Amino acid sequence: MALGSIAVMKNLDPQGRVIWITGLSGTGKTTVAQAAVRCLRSQGVQPVLLDGDAVRAAIRDPHTGHDQASRLDNGRRVCRLAKLLADQGHLVLVATMTLFSEIHRWNREHFPNYFEVYLKSDWQALVARDARGLYSRFEQGKASHVVGHDLDFDEPSNPDLVLHNNEPFTSPEILAGKILNLITGRECNLK
Repeated sequence: MALGSIAVMKNLDPQGRVIWITGLSGTGKTTVAQAAVRCLRSQGVQPVLLDGDAVRAAIRDPHTGHDQASRLDNGRRVCRLAKLLADQGHLVLVATMTLFSEIHRWNREHFPNYFEVYLKSDWQALVARDARGLYSRFEQGKASHVVGHDLDFDEPSNPDLVLHNNEPFTSPEILAGKILNLITGRECNLK
């Protein structure tokens, strides 16, 4: 599903566009989304980036934890924010875990120009990378509500693109380039 050319994306599109990058913690969602934003901006496009953790930090809802229900609520919050921006004609890149089938289904029903990317890593790669120490804290009994360990998740059933990011990890610029090339037909030449 192509979302349009760079020329079209430089201007606001009445229907907006959403590129939704999802995957487990440590797959590189935010880093890849940031690389895609840099690439688009280098081509004169001004996308909006919604990162799930950044949205959680900005909203600072004291009732939103990391349990299954809170994660689903935060996912819905990110969906509504993306819809608000897309409805105003913006190109929105979303980097968030939101591994719930109902979130992905809602997105497909409500975003006319939606492109879903599943960034996938095997467990060994996630544990080896473990940039936040989440998986090691879980194994030491110092963390709970870890998706893929004590919280179940739904793999996206029909993503538009699946990118594998296992060791050795692929550079975020290369992964961003693959996403943008499929959507725009143009390469991303950031180094």
